[in-house]
Amino acid sequence: MSSSFKAGLLLLLLMVLFALLSPLVWADPAAQDLSRFLAGPSWQEPLGQDQMGRSLMARLASATRLSLTLGLLCVLTAALLGCLLGWLSAWRGGWLDGLLRSLADGVLALPSLLLVLLFSAMAQGGFAILYFGLAMAQWVEYYRVVRARSRTLLVSPQVEASRLLGFGNGYVIRRHLWPELAPQLLTMMAFGLAGAILTLSTLGFVGVGIQPPTPELGLMMTEALPHYQEAPRLLLAPIAVMGLMLLALVLLTQGAKRQESEPSPLGSMQPVNAGVQS
Repeated sequence: MSSSFKAGLLLLLLMVLFALLSPLVWADPAAQDLSRFLAGPSWQEPLGQDQMGRSLMARLASATRLSLTLGLLCVLTAALLGCLLGWLSAWRGGWLDGLLRSLADGVLALPSLLLVLLFSAMAQGGFAILYFGLAMAQWVEYYRVVRARSRTLLVSPQVEASRLLGFGNGYVIRRHLWPELAPQLLTMMAFGLAGAILTLSTLGFVGVGIQPPTPELGLMMTEALPHYQEAPRLLLAPIAVMGLMLLALVLLTQGAKRQESEPSPLGSMQPVNAGVQS
């Protein structure tokens, strides 16, 4: 693994541990104590309290957990839907391919943020419709990549040889399509997760995403703006957390691209007929 990939993976693991283990240490993120209005950092509360007397550390951990969970669900849904439709379009062709391409072009014609804003306006702070909107804004990218690459692979000599030997569609996907598509798809998923986190924070910042009192990074920034002069840590803390998450994902994608571009030392030793071996 490259140094960029290791650094990104380590940073992402630290963010996940922070999100999962912080509730065992700090109080309920919704617990209020107005007597602790904008209280400064202490040993019990390293980041102090916010304008409602709530634990800033607990709210940051809860917002990080929300962003990672919702972003990962959206990316997995979009990747699964896009890959299935892309494989189906490349495999069947004909009118089905034309229908799916027209649907993808129609979705692609709308700006992704506008599409998510339409769904979030209907959601009114609900998780389900917001999750659906984020997933629907990303599936087209996976569909177009998988369809274009699969159309080339399905007519390759390796796939034709596998079919002549009697192997089914499941074997062709597992042995030929997935190994070729996996590196690019995983890179796209990392970028998609970063985009979902950023979009979710943007929606919260403009007030059309997750609604209070649920902690969310963009919403926390909006709530902290009136108190920036008194307690700048309220605004800087969620910005730093979101920046670290995005940095971790960027480092992961850079490391993955570097590994993909480097030739394998055993590449020249692969047999020519490896594609037809069971």
